[in-house]
Amino acid sequence: MLERVHLAIVQEVEKQGSLTAAAGVLCVTQSALSHSMKKLEQQLGTDIWLREGRSLRLTQAGQYLLAVANRVLPQLDLAEERLGQFAQGERGTLRIGMECHPCYQWLLKVVSPYLAAWPDVDVDVRQKFQFGGIGALFGYEIDLLVTPDPLFKPGLHFEPVFDYEQVLVVSAKHPLAGESHVKPRQLTQEVLITYPVDIDRLDIYNQFLLPAGVTPKRHKTIETTDIMVQMVASGRGVAALPRWLVQEYAQKMDVVPVRLGARGVAKQIYLGARDSDTGIDYLKAFIGMARKVGDAYPGGSAAKKKPAQV
Repeated sequence: MLERVHLAIVQEVEKQGSLTAAAGVLCVTQSALSHSMKKLEQQLGTDIWLREGRSLRLTQAGQYLLAVANRVLPQLDLAEERLGQFAQGERGTLRIGMECHPCYQWLLKVVSPYLAAWPDVDVDVRQKFQFGGIGALFGYEIDLLVTPDPLFKPGLHFEPVFDYEQVLVVSAKHPLAGESHVKPRQLTQEVLITYPVDIDRLDIYNQFLLPAGVTPKRHKTIETTDIMVQMVASGRGVAALPRWLVQEYAQKMDVVPVRLGARGVAKQIYLGARDSDTGIDYLKAFIGMARKVGDAYPGGSAAKKKPAQV
């Protein structure tokens, strides 16, 4: 019944002083404007204006409608402006899903300059999803997925942004600390500490131990990287982490990285998004900054490689 155009008419008539002048500003005919307001008055069962000669005077109902127009119309104008900015990718909330436990330190180095460059875009980081990372993307729970193990599905696009090497982290006093690399059988007497992730998604199992047909003496899970590395430093076990992360911890704890096998275990961090969202400016900007931060790490030049295609 009551529409935006009615509010605009009431506001403009009050500003211009007549229906004719208001019709000119609103780009409608005076008869169309009069018909629209007469129909509204009939629907509401009350007059909006009283005629006093050639002038119009707002009734009590008209005064109330003018107050509503002055309050609501600026909000609607702002809403249209904001929606236009959303459409152009100029503002919004970038929801990032994490399938890479040790990547938080790297992510923080991306988020800080990103927030400074995009003050109208908020960042929300999520780790637990109802149907996993891929399901979260398809279900619009998140907009970007940080993962070292992309699943290339129709409708999704993954780009590598950071190369790294997965290594064994041991105490500086551990017998393996001086080795150039470790062999799978050397871990049969070790307590292996990992994140609470399914074994088939742990690189040290599926790319190192299981192909050799061996398992560690014991498998222990810890959620936080800090506690995991502290356990390793105290000689309570060994773990597998990115080399760049181990090198950062080695500056404050007595731990060292050891290559997994003679050739090592090479990995990449990918950012996954829905195909339909890859053109959003603030999403593209985040991917660009992620590449830049990745390039700053030794061996982290994923940006120089071609993007992975679906």
